Amino acid sequence: MKTPTNRDDCEALDRDDPIRSFRDQFHLPTDLIYLDGNSLGALPKTASARMTEMVENEWGRGLIRSWNDAGWFDKPIAVGDRIAPLIGADDGEVVVCDSTSLNLFKVITAALSLRPDRRVVIAEAASFPTDLYMIEGATELLGGYERRHIGDHDSTLEDLLGEDVAVVVLSHVDYRTGKLHDMKTVTELVHRHGALIIWDLCHSVGAMPVHLNECGADFAVGCTYKYLNGGPGSPAFVFAALRHHDHAQQPLSGWHGHAEPFAFTRAYTPAAGIGRYRTGTPPLLSYAPLEATLQIWEQADLDAVRAKSCQLTDMFIALVERECTDWGMTLASPRDSTQRGSQVSFRHQASYEVMQALIAHGVIGDFRAPDLMRFGFPALYVRYTDVWDAVKVLKEILATEQWRNDRYATRTQVT
Repeated sequence: MKTPTNRDDCEALDRDDPIRSFRDQFHLPTDLIYLDGNSLGALPKTASARMTEMVENEWGRGLIRSWNDAGWFDKPIAVGDRIAPLIGADDGEVVVCDSTSLNLFKVITAALSLRPDRRVVIAEAASFPTDLYMIEGATELLGGYERRHIGDHDSTLEDLLGEDVAVVVLSHVDYRTGKLHDMKTVTELVHRHGALIIWDLCHSVGAMPVHLNECGADFAVGCTYKYLNGGPGSPAFVFAALRHHDHAQQPLSGWHGHAEPFAFTRAYTPAAGIGRYRTGTPPLLSYAPLEATLQIWEQADLDAVRAKSCQLTDMFIALVERECTDWGMTLASPRDSTQRGSQVSFRHQASYEVMQALIAHGVIGDFRAPDLMRFGFPALYVRYTDVWDAVKVLKEILATEQWRNDRYATRTQVT
């Protein structure tokens, strides 16, 4: 796509956008440009009504009967079946429950149980920290495992693979830079060495088509509050390939994962299939907004979402480099959109301060230590004019050095 030369060009792109109508299904403040949907997605307009229905009718009137009458007990698997098409899985391979961190612990230990004669786990040194923490926790608890990290001493995945590797854990899209792994190629490489692979989909689900089964993935986890717009604290999901259902041992043997939870037997017997990845009582109220947003996703064409995402991010990179590089902005994301998710990161000597100034001027992105400004482009609701206007504000802040104001240097708890 040719880089627009004026705002009128962007308005024309918005008029011709085949998925422009989806923006109308979200609450978006008119005085903000929201480029942080890669951290927390926008609020679907139907979410409040679905939440009210669950609170007032299912809970308020149905009370405990709603575990049966409103399908509460089966909701983790029913909602998992609705997420499955978004990640290239089949019915019965996805369950929605718990948090990404807990689910990662489950699948790490489950995968290790399938490779008992191998004692090495590989991850990227620059993985999202919770992934590294959960790998560390699981392997320390089980004992006798070695952890290897891609990037240490300039090592690659291929350098670290061998007959002793049990599991590889990778983020499909890097949370810092947006770098996108070729899932099929990497999965095939890992399998050639006899290891299993776990994909973290937090920054790809809802941003692009994902093809877990087509690529032969073993396990995956992901959150639902970023591009899927499920809301703060919305439940995460687990994918386990059908071929592993009867063999992998999920360690968090809570009663909702039992084969007969209401038999109240003393010994644990895992449920058949993906249901064994459930643990305790699900936080039902957090499922309501997710159900609302999935109604939107069931109307969306992921190929069209991906095409627009690539155009938005390409345009943002081109405009920033045309307008702002005189003030020290350096691209940290892959330049090729086929190797990038739906976010763009830039470095600057004062990335935190610049981002705080942007937020104060109505352009919301975020900061990741030590020096990254991240900008997310959820294609369902970000417009081409948003990109143009955001770069205009960024240029003004850099040119006038407004970011040097002391108030922008105050560090908040969440960045």
